[in-house]
Amino acid sequence: MAATPNRQFKNICVLSGFTYGKHKEFVEVAIDLGRSIAARKLHLVYEGGNRGLSKMVSEAAFIRGSQVLGIIPRVLKPLGSSSDSSTGEELVVSGMQERITEMLNHADAFIFLLGDLATLEALITLASWAHLHIHQKPIGLLNVNNFYDCFIAFLNHAIKTISFLLM
Repeated sequence: MAATPNRQFKNICVLSGFTYGKHKEFVEVAIDLGRSIAARKLHLVYEGGNRGLSKMVSEAAFIRGSQVLGIIPRVLKPLGSSSDSSTGEELVVSGMQERITEMLNHADAFIFLLGDLATLEALITLASWAHLHIHQKPIGLLNVNNFYDCFIAFLNHAIKTISFLLM
């Protein structure tokens, strides 16, 4: 077994969208994740705004002492906020791709919770950039209530079907 490099993470990016999901477990996991980030003295980067699971993760981390940076596209700022601001610091960017780029610039690793199409867009973008060696940062799926099972099955199918492209 090959040795795994000892990675030190300081900034964790959590993406989860502006929804709470239909099950209370999503909220509980989001709050626990924010608390865990703070307990490990890590900084949180997230998609900005003050709604849904994004709000739960960011508030839980911020209340417990983490530095928090929300990165939100200008067009989503009115939609992503009930109080018109993110928890902690906020970076307003021009669009969705710039948001993903800034998240990549500010984070050492990524964790994906339940999310909408914008969350999936970020996941696909970051995964494809990793495949193209644009970055080597870990990407994790927090698969609460099997949310990502079908997505993982699709990826496995795609890898088997087009494996010649991955060599």
